[in-house]
Amino acid sequence: MSILRYLAAPLSPLYGAVVRARNRSFDAHPGRAVRMAVPVVSIGNLSAGGTGKTPLTLFLAEGLASAGWTNAVLSRGYGGRREVDPMSVLADSDPRKTGDEPLLMARRLGPHRVVVGRKRHAAALRALAQRPDLRCLLLDDGFQHRALHRDLDLLVLDGVRRWGDGRMLPLGGLREPMDSARRAHALVVTRAARVASRSEVETWWARHGSGGPIFWVDFVLGGLRHWDSGAPAPLPLPGEGPAFAWCGLGHPEAFYADLLIAGQAWAGSHSFPDHHGPSPSDLRRLQALARAEGAGWLVCTEKDAVKLGPGHASVLEMPLYVAEQRVSGGEALLAWVLAQLG
Repeated sequence: MSILRYLAAPLSPLYGAVVRARNRSFDAHPGRAVRMAVPVVSIGNLSAGGTGKTPLTLFLAEGLASAGWTNAVLSRGYGGRREVDPMSVLADSDPRKTGDEPLLMARRLGPHRVVVGRKRHAAALRALAQRPDLRCLLLDDGFQHRALHRDLDLLVLDGVRRWGDGRMLPLGGLREPMDSARRAHALVVTRAARVASRSEVETWWARHGSGGPIFWVDFVLGGLRHWDSGAPAPLPLPGEGPAFAWCGLGHPEAFYADLLIAGQAWAGSHSFPDHHGPSPSDLRRLQALARAEGAGWLVCTEKDAVKLGPGHASVLEMPLYVAEQRVSGGEALLAWVLAQLG
């Protein structure tokens, strides 16, 4: 155990006690949760770090809209420093104000489809005011945000890392005790193709969960897009040699593995902290690392790309491509959500 983990060890029971007391209070007084005029679907998890909530939220937002369920996404906007709160996120919004993931979703979904705010019920009211045609709301990373009533709670579990060591923050990676999974109406296991034992997950859900259905989904990299021109390109990229991969994610190894699964070789990689906004000097350093590894181009995620601007373009001497991530195998989940809403 490292020194920092040793020092943090006494704080985990305290953190767990506070979380349990808060949950007991909401359980005993359900009226504390604000109800909206339309159904709310929450997508969240028990653990800290990347389980794939953002691509899953996008998948549901697009699928529900195609089925006639007009919707908007409500997000905390982690890391955003806003003068106005809540605020609607547009394609040209500043990621320093909105956070990176809401901006990514807004660029994919279109105008007035994403609202960020510290108080999610206030964000919901703004979303409904600017889009009276909304039929439902999606609460991104909402499992712990119990102040807003939700009609469906989807719990997302990374199929590779799963529940980690089962310890609470700050010693472990859990935001809540595992028994909190009983609040979820369904379990969504991501990166299903890499799950070592589905029976272990099913046993865990039978012990800690609500008895609702389990859905198994994967993430695939569908192609590349040139960051500067926006031109699409196939994945793997032919004739350019190996890539140098970089990202600022909660689970960077998943991105590097997805590149290999898609057939894209990479000569080296560099991981920034989650939500890190790279500076122009960071890009210079990435290019130096890439040259040292024999790579001829850079590749990052959509979440990273939204934080790059004209100041970054001026220092780019190597091609930069953005890998576009999509959900695979989510049809059963979407059909179930539609059935619950209907």
